[in-house]
Amino acid sequence: MSLQQHYVEEKQKLVIVIKEKFDFNLVQDFRTAYADVHADTKHVEVDLRETSYMDSSALGMLLNMHKALRGQVEGITISHANPQLKKILQISRFDKKFTID
Repeated sequence: MSLQQHYVEEKQKLVIVIKEKFDFNLVQDFRTAYADVHADTKHVEVDLRETSYMDSSALGMLLNMHKALRGQVEGITISHANPQLKKILQISRFDKKFTID
């Protein structure tokens, strides 16, 4: 599986780890990863440390997650993006909606 999720900090943070390619093939799995976020969850982190590729559908999935979780969590962080992915996120102005770490 190219996607894993787990909670940390006593379920206050949901971490979604994307492995290899973040593309259209992950639409359903990504949606499922955050669909039933725990009531105590204050923050979501999308960890891209093992992600080598991201396409426009990944950007759409991130925007859909942002919209779905608005009002439920305090913030969403996109973390550990390699320089190429970080550039895509910055060009797409995702730093206005997400914390990019």
